[in-house]
Amino acid sequence: MKRLNVQEMTVEQLVQRYIVIGVDQDKAMRRRDHAKFNRLFDEMDAIENELKARDGDQRRVLLNLYAHPNPHVRLNAAKATLVVAPELARGLLQPPKRASPAECREGDVGGGARSRTSDAASLG
Repeated sequence: MKRLNVQEMTVEQLVQRYIVIGVDQDKAMRRRDHAKFNRLFDEMDAIENELKARDGDQRRVLLNLYAHPNPHVRLNAAKATLVVAPELARGLLQPPKRASPAECREGDVGGGARSRTSDAASLG
């Protein structure tokens, strides 16, 4: 495999390669191909370091990947941007807040939960 020369790539090329790496890592994980995953990780790390070294720390461009359809691409982007956008990255990395049983009973959760008594009253 040809060595990636990240210094000669544009930011857009780096981002596109970063996406391909994330998708390929996802496939390698599913196949349990640890050697391929590790090679891809080294490439991803080189891209992150190059973006960091560029004027103004260009890792911010990876914020655009938070909406990528592949979850591994989103995960990689969130971890890479923890330093430059900690609040946004943590929001993506943390699991969604689960409603407490009390909130479910009180109808405080999305979806317009109603009590059983109001459902019964509307029937009769």
